[in-house]
Amino acid sequence: MKKAVIVSWLCVLLMLPTCWVSVAQAGYEKQQALIDRATITFKSFVADPNMTWFRNHLSSAKGLLIIPQLLKGAFIFGAEGGTGVLIARDQYTGKWSQPAFYTVGSVSFGLQAGAQSSQIILMIMTDSGLDALLSTSIKLGADVSIAAGPYGAGAKAETVDILAFSKTKGIFGGISIEGAIITPKDSWNIAYYRKNVRPVDIIIRRMVSNPYSEKLIQAVSQATVAASVAKSAPPK
Repeated sequence: MKKAVIVSWLCVLLMLPTCWVSVAQAGYEKQQALIDRATITFKSFVADPNMTWFRNHLSSAKGLLIIPQLLKGAFIFGAEGGTGVLIARDQYTGKWSQPAFYTVGSVSFGLQAGAQSSQIILMIMTDSGLDALLSTSIKLGADVSIAAGPYGAGAKAETVDILAFSKTKGIFGGISIEGAIITPKDSWNIAYYRKNVRPVDIIIRRMVSNPYSEKLIQAVSQATVAASVAKSAPPK
């Protein structure tokens, strides 16, 4: 019996390198690395005691744009940019979609200097906010309304399309993403799903899937279920 168990585990261990090689050979290792970092980022937000509102209202979100790293640097001119993944929840089944890849960037001018690295999750709260993200490109604060997400217990959000939650390191201090341009990263979507797909095909029509995104979807699904249970529980 013990011998059979050992042989089984050896088979599993021998198969693992093959799985990673298949990802690399498929040509979407960069996309997979981003999804893996997005999974880690999401889990860290859920576990953060300061993200109570975020954690408790996942079941109310239409979608999430997870940006594991948004970089900002400036000396007179300022620029920031990053890459993220968008997933959305089906309004009928409650199931989360496969991820679609996006870029985020903006340019500013003024008396500024420094550097900053942020982890950001945009919580899409309205259908119009999600619809806008499925278009060619949008400007936050112009095409959709955006506000900083509330922290702590008992906070209430304004009626806006998107709430921005962030963790920031750098001498700029806080993060302001208003004015940023969000654009689908079509080349990455095509590479990851091996089809000429747009975000609407991935998020709404659900025409494609990639099994390597399962960890991200599972993490978000579990946290959403926990939020639903917490909301339906009777008050203490």
